[in-house]
Amino acid sequence: MSRSGRLFLLMDAMRARRVPVTAAQLAQQLGVSERTIYRDIQTLAELGAPLQGEAGIGYVLRRGAFLPPLMFGADELEALVLGARWVRRQGDAGLAQAASNALAKIAAASPRDLRDSMAETSLWVPLGRPAEGTQAADRYVQPVREAIRYEQKITLAYEDEQGSATSRTVWPFALAFFEGKRLLAAWCELRGDYRHFRIDRIASVRQHEERYPTRRHVLLDAWRKAHEIDPES
Repeated sequence: MSRSGRLFLLMDAMRARRVPVTAAQLAQQLGVSERTIYRDIQTLAELGAPLQGEAGIGYVLRRGAFLPPLMFGADELEALVLGARWVRRQGDAGLAQAASNALAKIAAASPRDLRDSMAETSLWVPLGRPAEGTQAADRYVQPVREAIRYEQKITLAYEDEQGSATSRTVWPFALAFFEGKRLLAAWCELRGDYRHFRIDRIASVRQHEERYPTRRHVLLDAWRKAHEIDPES
C-alpha cells in the first residue's frame, strides 16, 4: 500500500471513532506497526488534520471539524448508493431529496468524479407498491423529524390498536423506518414513561416551540438501556 493510501485509511479509521483510539488499536486495524502509526499521525498533524491526543492515551478527530470524504472503496460506494436509494423509497419527500443531494455532494467532494460509478451501481431497492396507509402517513414524518432534531415537544392526536382516540404530548427522540412502517419512540407525559407510536395511526401533529427538558441523547441512551438495544445498531 502506498503511504498516501495508508494516510487516507488512517483518517477513515479515526473518522469512525467517537472516543480516543490508541496507536496500538490503529496499528492492529491497519496491519502496520505502532511506530508507523505515530509517524503517520505526525504527518497528518503537520498537514493540518484536526487531531487531538497524545501517545499512550489515544487520538481523536476534534469535535466540529469537517473533512470531506477522500476516497471510497467499491463496497463503501455501493453501501452509500444502496442506502440513498432505500431512503428515497422509504423516507418522506424531504429525506428523498436530501438523499439525492447527499450523493451529488459526495461525488463532488471526492478526488475523482464518482457520478458514473454511482450510476452504474447494480444494487437496487425495489419500488413496488407502498404499504397501505404509508403515503397518507408520510405527511407526519417531516414534522416529527423536525421535532426530534430541535428537541421540541409535540402533541399527537393518536388512535391506538383498539381504535380509541387519545391526545398525547410527547418528547420525540427517535424514528425507526421499517419496510412500509415508521415507528416513533418518545417520552410520553401522560404515561410518564417511554412509548412507541406508529406514524400511520397519527391523525394530527401539533408542534410546540417549547423544548423538552431532557436532552435527546440522554433520552435515547436511557431508552436503549431499558430495551437492551445495541448503541451501534
